[in-house]
Amino acid sequence: MVEDVWLAEEFHSPRKDATISKLLQKDVDQESQMRAEIQTMKQDLSAISMMDEFARYARLERKINKMTDKLKTHVKARTAQLAKIKWVINIVFYILQALLMISLIWKYYSDPVTVLPSKWIAPLERLVAFPTGVTGGVGITCWLVVCNKVVAIMLHPFS
Repeated sequence: MVEDVWLAEEFHSPRKDATISKLLQKDVDQESQMRAEIQTMKQDLSAISMMDEFARYARLERKINKMTDKLKTHVKARTAQLAKIKWVINIVFYILQALLMISLIWKYYSDPVTVLPSKWIAPLERLVAFPTGVTGGVGITCWLVVCNKVVAIMLHPFS
């Protein structure tokens, strides 16, 4: 049961989201090609004398500006698409995690995860035992909340 909670938390990680997003992006090669073209044109521009060949210099400068604007638009579109993909992946993982939690609560509704001496949890005994009602028992709901919090705290340095 604890392994199910751990798997749900482990299955959703920012590194995996980034890897999936990179696999879905094909535009990075085109962007790097555009950057290389811009660099080449800038080198050509630096080789041209502005005083001697003003028309050629101005044309090349306009071409560089146009390519740079196109690259910026391309990067913005890719970034928006990447954000949308990450958002969808996060929503799917949260839904799967919620379904897992609900199924665990449903399956182990009346069984305590563990039974502790009732003096240890005396002020919160009924809350901790929910929904089992067993004196000194730790219910699945409390167990899942505590496990999720512990896993989140332990994974925080890695995110």
